[in-house]
Amino acid sequence: MKEAQFIWMDGDYVPWKDAKIHVLSHTLHYGNGVFEGTRAYQTNKGLAIFRLQDHTKRLLNSAKIVAIKSPYTQKELEDVQVELLKKNSFEGNVYIRPIIYLGYGVMGLYHAKAPVNVSVAAWEWGAYLGEEGLLNGIRVKTSSFVRNSVKSNMGKAKSVANYLNSQMAKYEAITCGYEEALLLDDNGFVAEGSGECFFLIRDGEIITPPFDNSLESITQDTVIKLAKELGYKVIQRRVTRDEIYICDEAFFTGTAAEVTPVRELDGRVIGEGKRGKITKELQDAFFDVVSGRSQKHLDYLTFVN
Repeated sequence: MKEAQFIWMDGDYVPWKDAKIHVLSHTLHYGNGVFEGTRAYQTNKGLAIFRLQDHTKRLLNSAKIVAIKSPYTQKELEDVQVELLKKNSFEGNVYIRPIIYLGYGVMGLYHAKAPVNVSVAAWEWGAYLGEEGLLNGIRVKTSSFVRNSVKSNMGKAKSVANYLNSQMAKYEAITCGYEEALLLDDNGFVAEGSGECFFLIRDGEIITPPFDNSLESITQDTVIKLAKELGYKVIQRRVTRDEIYICDEAFFTGTAAEVTPVRELDGRVIGEGKRGKITKELQDAFFDVVSGRSQKHLDYLTFVN
């Protein structure tokens, strides 16, 4: 991680190395907190945040789901993210991490009396799954861990606690020599990656699983819209992992992963074992949007002037 100059914490711009919390902060012990992942890209008009309003709205929705009341409004949080990027000197693409968490003051499972803290950090970050992965695809393993069930957790919240499941799946995949994990739901159907949505392509049709027990993805929504604009049929339905083995192309989407091809699952080569034609077309369309080259979707961008 490339350190920046400042992190915003509850109204103050704090030097990166001084951005600290108490060891007895409630979220650290009990896992109730929410966060967002947002990207900003360098364009010919300067740095621009991709779908800032949608990401910030999802942050506040996540807080509502886990019964945390944000002390800041959506507009205030959007302004903070813009100002933080102005205050730091960024030369490349940037990842933004707002987090709403419970601080120091009470212990025990009942969280409602814990103080609510908000921080926003940002740093320069390249391809999450590697530049090579963007070009040629990654190797993926179906995880032995099942995606959190809606019967035991709330997948519509981008909450801190939900990501222990993802951590363990990612750790297992990398330990076994793969680059990413694919998680099934508790009925055996494909849910998502450890931090990404999944798409497959069969006979020219683009298929993605429903978000019954996973986050409502902003990048997934973007790719679906772009695919339809390009004339492709997009179907959202249940998917089994053996259908992936015989599909023509596959890829992950997400704020961090962007649009990353999958070339192999569980030792089965997908398609020609490299980035497919449709995947590349969608990838190119996505990067045209986030970099400001697409005039049609400039409304997705908040320019940092």
